[in-house]
Amino acid sequence: MRIPRIYHPDTLNTGDTIELEADAANHVGRVLRLNVDAPIILFNGQGGEYSAVLVESGKKRVTALIRKFDDKCIESPLAIHLGQGISRGDKMELTIQKAVELGVTEITPLFTQRCGVKLNGERLEKKMGQWRKIVISACEQCARNTLPIIHAPKSLEEWASESTDELKLNLHPRASHGINGLAEPINGVRLVIGPEGGLSDNEIEFASAQGFEEILIGPRVLRTETAGLTVISALQTRFGDLG
Repeated sequence: MRIPRIYHPDTLNTGDTIELEADAANHVGRVLRLNVDAPIILFNGQGGEYSAVLVESGKKRVTALIRKFDDKCIESPLAIHLGQGISRGDKMELTIQKAVELGVTEITPLFTQRCGVKLNGERLEKKMGQWRKIVISACEQCARNTLPIIHAPKSLEEWASESTDELKLNLHPRASHGINGLAEPINGVRLVIGPEGGLSDNEIEFASAQGFEEILIGPRVLRTETAGLTVISALQTRFGDLG
């Protein structure tokens, strides 16, 4: 049986007994129905993981004794910052989840001209909370011990104008070459993916003016939730740790 991995945001120290947060306690006590002395793995997103055993396992309170630290790291040597045009429905959640599983290090949701999602104030705060939970859940599932950063949404123009040494890439169906034609990125990759309907011509021109290189991923037109994940997979296979 696979040992459950649980995220705990606070400092973790060998020998300490900690109380799990409400969501984690509910998952351990009510969903998994683990008993006292059951093993779990704890991580706080700052690197490494801790083996622990349950000391108390109730419906409202779960505590665990931390026994051992393991500096296990499965981070890709290729850092990828995904700028994803905000998409409708559960497409954005799917993209975030799978991008984390594929090893991205940062995600910035982008407001674009064809973005059909309006987020501000309380609704934006709620959505950010949902996205952070998705990142945590994906790390629990895929065994990453370092949490990728999910930034607050910003405009494509603001994000694309940021000063960076990353290799800047924009997926474009009329590009002259694909990923195999790229030089190895020394300082990571900054990848922009448009929402449903893609980026507008003005946005493509703006990105190009900011140094974003246009690349082709194949002859077929991909949906936004497929495009980013396909490029990330190809980049990780070519320069990272897949394959």
